[in-house]
Amino acid sequence: MSAIHIVKEIYIYPIKSLAGISCKNALAEEMGFENDRRWMLVDAENQMITQREHRIMSQFYPQISDGKISITFQDKKHEFSIDEHLENPLEVNVWEDKSEVVEVSKATSKWFSEHLGFECKLVKIIKIGNRKHESSKLKETFNVSLADGYPYLLVGTESMDFLNEKLKDKITVLRFRPNIVISSKKPHEEDDFDTFKIGEVQFKNVKPCGRCIMVNNDPQNGALKKEPLKTLSTYRKAENLVFFGTNIVSLNTGIINVGDEIVF
Repeated sequence: MSAIHIVKEIYIYPIKSLAGISCKNALAEEMGFENDRRWMLVDAENQMITQREHRIMSQFYPQISDGKISITFQDKKHEFSIDEHLENPLEVNVWEDKSEVVEVSKATSKWFSEHLGFECKLVKIIKIGNRKHESSKLKETFNVSLADGYPYLLVGTESMDFLNEKLKDKITVLRFRPNIVISSKKPHEEDDFDTFKIGEVQFKNVKPCGRCIMVNNDPQNGALKKEPLKTLSTYRKAENLVFFGTNIVSLNTGIINVGDEIVF
């Protein structure tokens, strides 16, 4: 009998709120996948910058190759080394969490400032423990990258299909910026997962993910739509939040691949 739950897609988002990269495999680490949201743009006051205020960020496309990250925006391109950074640490906030980061380079910050139209810096989180997030649900503290709250987001294909059945204009899973998309048997069953294994890695479910206005940004063109939040709020609303996908953490380090089975 063929397995029901299989990894269909893997994504990383090297720079918070920019476009993601589809991967065939990824190294799962405590803070999230290797190179996932290790970088972030901050403004002149060292406050995080996201698509919530600047939808144009969805039009910046990263690629990783030979130890370098290249960013393409319209017909402009910029490249920097994964290991590149200045020495002086900065303290920035990701929501309520304080994080210690370093600026990548003056040249990279200048490039983003020019193309976003305001002063900003690209910063990087260097090591585990530089950002801690306390889970109100589990009363545990997790080491996280610069992601909103948790290292990984998991979405089941049936959850997407169920939503798209209700939408006039169909959308892709990219609206929800998942790290792992799995084939599933019924909508939103991933909310109830406990611990499970993919490839070499043991994962633990923390809680369903409350969604914000950002899922209404169309990543293809940066336009703000009314959907899918409008429709989701009719059947996925609880505790004044709209839920889609589930937040998970990894309990060890290892590789996962597209095609891997989820073992419970």
